[in-house]
Amino acid sequence: MAVLSKIRKLPPIILIIVIGVALLTFIVSPSALKNFFNADKFSSVAEVSGEKISRNEFVTALDNYKKQTGGRVSDIQASKIVFNNLMRNKVYNNQLEQAGITIGEADILNQIYDTEFVKKDPRFQTAGVFDKNKLKQYLADVKQNKPQVWAGWQNYMSNVKNSLQKSTYNNLVSVGLNASLKEGEMKYVTENTKINSNFVFVPFSSVKDDEVTIKTGEVKDYIESHKSEFQVDASRDVKYVRFDVKPTQTDENNLKAKMVTLLNDREEYSNTAKKNVTVKGLKSTNDYNAFFIDNKSDLPYDASYQFKSSISTNVSDKLFAGAKGDVFGPYKDKGYLKLSKIVDIATMPDSVKARHILIPFVGSRASNKDTKKTEEQAKKQADSLLAVVKKSPKNFEKLAKDFSKGPSASKGGDLGWFTYSTMVPEFRDYCFSNKKGDVGVVKTIFGFHIVKIDDQKNQQKVLKLATFGQKIEASEETENNVFENASIFEQELSSGKTFDEVAKEKGLKVMSSVGLKPLSENVSGLGNQRSIISWSFGKDTKVGDYKRFDIEKGYVIATVIGETHKGLIPVKKAVAKVRPILVNQKKAKLIEDKMKGATLEEMANATKTTVRKVSGVTLKTPTISGVGYEPNIVGAMLYAKANEVYKNIVGDRGVFAIKVINREAPVSLPNYL
Repeated sequence: MAVLSKIRKLPPIILIIVIGVALLTFIVSPSALKNFFNADKFSSVAEVSGEKISRNEFVTALDNYKKQTGGRVSDIQASKIVFNNLMRNKVYNNQLEQAGITIGEADILNQIYDTEFVKKDPRFQTAGVFDKNKLKQYLADVKQNKPQVWAGWQNYMSNVKNSLQKSTYNNLVSVGLNASLKEGEMKYVTENTKINSNFVFVPFSSVKDDEVTIKTGEVKDYIESHKSEFQVDASRDVKYVRFDVKPTQTDENNLKAKMVTLLNDREEYSNTAKKNVTVKGLKSTNDYNAFFIDNKSDLPYDASYQFKSSISTNVSDKLFAGAKGDVFGPYKDKGYLKLSKIVDIATMPDSVKARHILIPFVGSRASNKDTKKTEEQAKKQADSLLAVVKKSPKNFEKLAKDFSKGPSASKGGDLGWFTYSTMVPEFRDYCFSNKKGDVGVVKTIFGFHIVKIDDQKNQQKVLKLATFGQKIEASEETENNVFENASIFEQELSSGKTFDEVAKEKGLKVMSSVGLKPLSENVSGLGNQRSIISWSFGKDTKVGDYKRFDIEKGYVIATVIGETHKGLIPVKKAVAKVRPILVNQKKAKLIEDKMKGATLEEMANATKTTVRKVSGVTLKTPTISGVGYEPNIVGAMLYAKANEVYKNIVGDRGVFAIKVINREAPVSLPNYL
């Protein structure tokens, strides 16, 4: 299981390459994969307006994108993004070429010149001012002498060019789409004209659902007559059961028994010494690093002090009531069995306020191109400054501003209040182990620090613990049992039983994932499971087929329960959407048959309702009080003749009859753009 899990995490580079073609034409399969690598058959992955996207172009762009994102997106997501970007760039290139517009090197450089991070880069400045010639000289140098750096700049300039192409084309389109003043005025008047109207409203809910019958043929006819609204991509529906490999109580008990043997000294035969030797237990050992390594702890030895608030509540009280040398456990905590020994007991603050002067040296993390001091020279300067501070503590702030290379220098080295886990170990230990007013030199990965402790608060008891831990995991026997259960499930399916029958007999929960697309990655409830999706779209996979899949810490047996081909949606999948539409249409017809009369009052009597009034409603906010959002009805009111009755107008919530009283034009504006 562990090996399989690692294999599944490896980056599927073949899939990355194939995906470009898969986006357009097929789902990855062994035969398709073989054909793809036939260079004579597939030299490109797509074609836009006669211009091809080559395999090499796609793979190179994908590789660059993966480097930029640092692997933070999945292979398929990266492939989709890169493919869409390439397609988009081809379209922009084609449109700009037709418009006679080109983006040249000068355009790209001018854009780079205006980029903030370039203008602020000291390498490209003269006397603190951006110098174009320095940038040009730098680019010429890296092009000739540093191919890797130049490749990065080429990629950046390519992105700048693409961005310029898009903005140029979009600006052209935007100019072409700008509305005229007259169009702006018409839109403003249409949306803001206030309407006052009387109306009769009979809701669909006034007709009982059982008065209307919808047949499958009617759903089919509706779909056929609205084909453009019911086009779907290919998809698959699957359901599955899980067989999770989890540690059993027996596994936990066995681990606990094993850990108990680590408490005390024991005799073991040594192949090196050719005799029995005494192996120290946790109670007697003082070499905790060696103990953790020799006994294969899954947790590293942590020599820092622990506050009570940072320890699990199920054991913190017992630990803090213990004495130095006491050992507790095994106890269960966050998926581990642990043994904890109290190595030391101390008192320290939970927060410290301090300031420092940082002196970096060449090779330290705080060093930069201006750092010249060796470690020895930095130590010498730090000791000198310490002597000065000890003689005149009041000068610390000024010395920090003059000599410190840390970000707090401008504040006189003030670091404010910080907790125990905030700083690097050496700095932390000095601040929390010493007392208020102490000054000293500390070496860390950043350099040498002259540290002054300004204040401390909340003194409390802390423990240094040697906490040995091993993860509670399923044994090989448990894994084998789970695999056997999955195999038995498969066997019973092959004997003719249905998926649901077997799941019910075994007490397994059946989960489903509906509407999986060819390039989907996630299966509901399972996360990223490309193998299941690829199999469901395989040319040999049919509805009813089933297969076992290895997943992280377990197995899944999945079966295909539905397939939808690209094109018009199947009737059974459209029923949920179409039925309410047809029901309302039939209810509207029944209501229309009842809405008799020439006046609103007569229609209200005929439908056993009342004449209502709406005031000041507009098309911009087409909500009718007591009814709801009804843009179609408000639109009808906007264009209806005043004082004329219009009936049998179907809205979103029912059938209306209206009689507009008047309309109020909005206040004129000085500008309608």
